[in-house]
Amino acid sequence: MRQSPLFSGILYLLLGILFTYFAVGSVRDEGWGFFSYLLVILATFDLGAGLRMINFHYKLKRTQKK
Repeated sequence: MRQSPLFSGILYLLLGILFTYFAVGSVRDEGWGFFSYLLVILATFDLGAGLRMINFHYKLKRTQKK
């Protein structure tokens, strides 16, 4: 069974929020190090992918409706 783009998008958004939370905690505790930058990059990619997937879901629905 295939996952819908909406489910994947929400999953990516949740992962992006989780990575952001860990990045903030890492910077607060240890300062800006390699691990902090890695978490910020992962959060950015996941949030961007999540928004693109949700946008794709609504575009696909609109196209199927016509």
